[in-house]
Amino acid sequence: MIPDRERQLWMYLAMVKSRAYEAAIKPAYLEGKQPLFNMAKGPIPGEMHLSDGQEPCAVGVCAHLRADDTVTATHRPHHIAIAKGVDLNAMTAEIFGRKGGLSGGRGGHMHLFDQQVNFCCSGIIAQGMGPAVGAALAAKLAGRDSVAVSFIGEGAANQGAFHESLNLAAVWCAPVVFVIEDNAYGISVAKRDSTAVERNAVRAQAYGIPGVFVPGNDADAIFAAAGKAVQRAREGAGPSLIEIETCRLEGHFMGDAEQYRPKGELERLKAIDPIPAYRRRLIERGFDASELDEGETKVRGEVAAAFAFARASSAPAPAEAFEKVFVTGATR
Repeated sequence: MIPDRERQLWMYLAMVKSRAYEAAIKPAYLEGKQPLFNMAKGPIPGEMHLSDGQEPCAVGVCAHLRADDTVTATHRPHHIAIAKGVDLNAMTAEIFGRKGGLSGGRGGHMHLFDQQVNFCCSGIIAQGMGPAVGAALAAKLAGRDSVAVSFIGEGAANQGAFHESLNLAAVWCAPVVFVIEDNAYGISVAKRDSTAVERNAVRAQAYGIPGVFVPGNDADAIFAAAGKAVQRAREGAGPSLIEIETCRLEGHFMGDAEQYRPKGELERLKAIDPIPAYRRRLIERGFDASELDEGETKVRGEVAAAFAFARASSAPAPAEAFEKVFVTGATR
């Protein structure tokens, strides 16, 4: 299954937008944190996890989704949020901790929530899997053909929530797709040193559901695998698991010295960067370079506008700290 022309262009430009977004995050995040790195300083305090290299995972799956489909993501969420259509201005303001943010600046970059497109993410490993199963079951009980997709990292496949969620999804025949983004590292620990099986896709068999491994960080191959899984879910045939071989072109978080990487690994990965590779593929298929250039200019302008919006948005007042957090005035 090859995407049609319109979706190929959308996938490429969504990847470019995500990469441009991360490029804009880097200098903003480092403001106030140099020369001595202090995570608490600057306009974006806390940790920052970039998704450079993992863009094909998001676009290949989200190309099949609608706004009423639910997506739960990880602590490395920007590429998935962008592919799902999360409001870029509000997302950026949220990361800057501003009132114009998705949650009024209360969640930060690891806890983005956009009800308009049914997207959320969490800093807790595997935390989104249970809610995704719940959203899928809710759609099924309501008689809707909406699906849920839970993105996780390969480290999450070793969490109890992984097995609990796969089991319940299978028992309930829930319309959910589990997507493992295997970037080979859980923080600084290589997958081969933490996981007993070579491929996490084989674990799906224990719960009687299909499991497929997609090598090569290939957006089109991911699209094909996701198409089958999403269609299966929409038709009421139950859950699936997709394991994707991808790569992390940055550290686990900004400020990560990455001393755990073997010598030459990062250079090798950058040489097979999926975005320029996909651009070359599109040109080989007949896309005009000027058309791609025009699209790139447009999405980079959207990123610049989002950062301008975030910086112009006001900070929440201290007196508002507990608003939107607790329910008040409830009666028994």
